[in-house]
Amino acid sequence: MVTAANLGFPRIGPKRELKKATESYWKGEISRADLESTAQQLRAQNWTLQRDAGIAVIPSNDFSFYDQVLDTTAMVGAVPPRFGFAGDSVDLDTYFAMARGRDDAFAMEMTKWFDTNYHYIVPEFAADQDFRLASTKPVDQFLEAKALGIETRPVLVGPVTYLKLGKAKGGAFDPVTLLDRLLPVYEQVLNRLAEAGASWVQIDEPILVLDLSEAEKTALKTAYERLAKAASLKILVATYFEALGDNLDLAASLPVAGLHVDLKRAPDQLGAVLDAIGDDTVLSVGVIDGRNIWRADLDQALEPVKTAVAKLGGERVQVAPSCSLLHSPIDLDNEEKLDAEFKSWLAFAKQKLREVALLADAAAGKADEAAFADARKAAAARRSSPRIHDQAVKDRLAAVTSEMMKRVPFAERQKAQVANFHLPPFPTTTIGSFPQTKEVRQKRAAFRRGELTAADYDAFVQAAIDEAVRWQEEIGIDALVHGEFERNDMVEYFGELLDGYAFTQHGWVQSYGSRYVKPPIIFGDVSRPQPMTVKWSGYAASKTERPMKGMLTGPVTMLQWAFVRDDQPREATAKQIALALRDEVVDLEAANIKMIQIDEPALREGLPLKRKDWDAYLNWAVEAFRLSASGVAPGTQIHTHMCYAEFNDIIDSIAGLDADVISIETSRSDMELLDAFVKFQYPNQIGPGVYDIHSPRVPNRSEMENLLAKAVRVLKPEQIWVNPDCGLKTRGWAEVKPALESMVDAARALRQQYAQAAE
Repeated sequence: MVTAANLGFPRIGPKRELKKATESYWKGEISRADLESTAQQLRAQNWTLQRDAGIAVIPSNDFSFYDQVLDTTAMVGAVPPRFGFAGDSVDLDTYFAMARGRDDAFAMEMTKWFDTNYHYIVPEFAADQDFRLASTKPVDQFLEAKALGIETRPVLVGPVTYLKLGKAKGGAFDPVTLLDRLLPVYEQVLNRLAEAGASWVQIDEPILVLDLSEAEKTALKTAYERLAKAASLKILVATYFEALGDNLDLAASLPVAGLHVDLKRAPDQLGAVLDAIGDDTVLSVGVIDGRNIWRADLDQALEPVKTAVAKLGGERVQVAPSCSLLHSPIDLDNEEKLDAEFKSWLAFAKQKLREVALLADAAAGKADEAAFADARKAAAARRSSPRIHDQAVKDRLAAVTSEMMKRVPFAERQKAQVANFHLPPFPTTTIGSFPQTKEVRQKRAAFRRGELTAADYDAFVQAAIDEAVRWQEEIGIDALVHGEFERNDMVEYFGELLDGYAFTQHGWVQSYGSRYVKPPIIFGDVSRPQPMTVKWSGYAASKTERPMKGMLTGPVTMLQWAFVRDDQPREATAKQIALALRDEVVDLEAANIKMIQIDEPALREGLPLKRKDWDAYLNWAVEAFRLSASGVAPGTQIHTHMCYAEFNDIIDSIAGLDADVISIETSRSDMELLDAFVKFQYPNQIGPGVYDIHSPRVPNRSEMENLLAKAVRVLKPEQIWVNPDCGLKTRGWAEVKPALESMVDAARALRQQYAQAAE
């Protein structure tokens, strides 16, 4: 019998219950018991929903208060010394402190989970790292489900993936060399799960789809030879986001009972996988897209399942999503404003479970013909819908030339910009957004509901901008921003103003911790009907003599942080967006906004997981950015921003963007991320972040001065801007004001030192 399986389910709750409870706990409004109760209810709902959808293999330990990699850090007791952990088990406050920091300890680094917009907390390892079992969460949640009468398959982040995702601290060494120290903890966990009654465990090793070193390949062999002997339960190794490729023989040789492969990202690997796996190995085929929202073509999805069954037999095949459904919104049924036709093209996590079950039944000879016919009809309607195609957009894209992606050399631009702006050394700025307070959100919601007139809403936004501009001038910021009080999200806001986009009411997915985003859906050809930001940027500019930055989200980030149409190459969609943004950049310049920031935090995130595919992606990604930015005069200064990513291996492409100023996150890494720009000798200007905005902790002036001192030692003083790591919308004014005041003071102190040295 073919089995319907799932790898993971969204933990946030259909009404964002986890966010509300977690943030209430952080504020001291509810107790730990209250938070745990909410979490327990959500887990029970998720397990029951999956069982009722016809899923036979249901995951546990896929729930997390913050992040599954941080959960693993807690499980193995790898708490950095600065948090003062000395107990037997990692308590919830220590757990949250690692993610968010506290007054006496800065937060751990955060970066993207492979090529997704999900962020994980980066483990920190010492050469003499001690590991010990410090959290029994995998066992506890397995027993919790069991008490409800639901048998689950616990999920763990694999030991080699965990080590590879971490960073060496206090000396140069490869964290994978710590494997022998780490494995005893995993062996303990597997033994405890077996004692609790688990028959299977899912161990995620997505690094198997990367280009691996020989040491990493050896580590994987060592790990599973030991873990396979550690307990009586069966192990399924899960891979996703790409093909196994050169690592197929390695994956097939591991002494495990099951293997999961992603057949949405890499459908062509099936034949090789079927030939390579052992005679008794269970194959989990990921045929339902876990990372997009388009309804499956069930006929097409069934073909690889039938191929696997023909080769292996039904008892050795599991049908599953391509990866955890963590990356998908929860339930399409909650969407009340999408029209029926458009809604018929979509499937969220709950609906994807149903698709998995339908495919498993069909492969077992029990096809629901009506469901297949309905899916067939929806797929045909989407392909032929006139809503998708705009010939004018296609014609404009076809007419793009290489000259449209070029500006005059930076040295020439810099002279014009110095004349335009008259900025001091080490100019200060922020990344764009200011706190989205409760009042701001309430006013925007009231306006959307029709409870506030356009005139009253505009008056509120104007007052917020007036106050923000006045305060920035008072504390001495050099390049101002308007604060983005009118914007909900840096992608959603623009998508709402572009043709070819659609939006959900409740399509939330987790970005990190309690930060959830509601990605727009790019379903058709993209164009800009009218200016999007000129009104408020122009208003803000009229309130000051200082430079006012226009703030835009770049084409690659607009692409990466959306659910993207799958009926044309991503390059084409990115360049359609770039042309729309180009129009906006030109209109901002015409409105006397001569400093324009086009944020691309997702540029690194979009990098393919196989190096052989990098050049093709980077070529069109850079072209898309330059297409958006190159329609202005030399004296107009183009900024961009990137955060929470590694830049070393793509620094030449970042330079290829040819932005006049790039701001990057560096405070969490203690300026470590600046190394790439130094070794490359980045030619343009750089704003290394000196304030970690993802932590509620307020840094003092001396900390920022220390970070800037490190930057000055490796960059030319005339290159350096001073700014936070990222936008400030998620912080409160009580945190932002003292932090930015200290930032300005630190920049002034550096100017004074620089002036004295020049004398």
